[in-house]
Amino acid sequence: MPANVMVGYDGSPAACAAINAGAALFPNAHAWIAHIWQPPFAGKRLRRRLRAAARTADELAELIEREGAREADTIASAGVALAKAAEWDAEPVVKRTYGSDGMRLSQLAEQMHSDVLVLGDRGLDATDAVIGSVSDMAVHYSTVPVLVVPNPLLAEEFAALARGPIVVAFDGSPGADAAAEKARTLFPDREVVLAGVRDEDDDPAARQWPDDVEVLSTSEPNWLGRPRDRATADALIDFADRRDAAVLVVGSRGRSAVREVLLGSVAVAAVNRSHRPVMVVHS
Repeated sequence: MPANVMVGYDGSPAACAAINAGAALFPNAHAWIAHIWQPPFAGKRLRRRLRAAARTADELAELIEREGAREADTIASAGVALAKAAEWDAEPVVKRTYGSDGMRLSQLAEQMHSDVLVLGDRGLDATDAVIGSVSDMAVHYSTVPVLVVPNPLLAEEFAALARGPIVVAFDGSPGADAAAEKARTLFPDREVVLAGVRDEDDDPAARQWPDDVEVLSTSEPNWLGRPRDRATADALIDFADRRDAAVLVVGSRGRSAVREVLLGSVAVAAVNRSHRPVMVVHS
């Protein structure tokens, strides 16, 4: 059965790349192309023209509302055209918000029963941060699996989207179990590979890994002060590269040494450091 996919779209190159990658991963899906608009509800050049045309503050506010809505619809329509060209059954969703775009997208994905929320790693408001604020907010708060697509993908990384295996970070925790189950559900025709990272503090006699788990080791020792979550994420990312994986899947919580309040730190590191798409599954 084709997946129901929601893509956050703002017209940026990263958002366009997210549609193309999503179409390769979920062919023939039904897609909601979601555009969120928020204050000041219009682009800078449009606001400049409207200020010159308005005679009063009230008239300016009315013009911005009207023209901003039209601009938002135009952006969403462009995303739909791109999605249809990628052979998705696509339709637009345009919503206004006064808060976080990432939070609103997460709410929309849940309300519309999306199977996955697809986002580019950076949008039009991006700085030099590895992951943009919209994607960061969504991976922390979405109850729907969030697929973050890096931009750019190399040719071999893009080719892997259509045929590569799905690598799932596995440590025996409920979060890892949920991630593995979701991966099998969303990618029923793909090989799903479970990968665990052995901690140097683990007692091999006390820790027994299931036979179907590829057990990895970090490439560097965990010196005092060295972030263990990054070493674990790097081991998983390196394994995904060696397997030419389509996606690296991580659970929202696990048995990592350091935990963030809402999202496991290994998941955060994987999203920020991987050059392949990463899907975060909340348990």
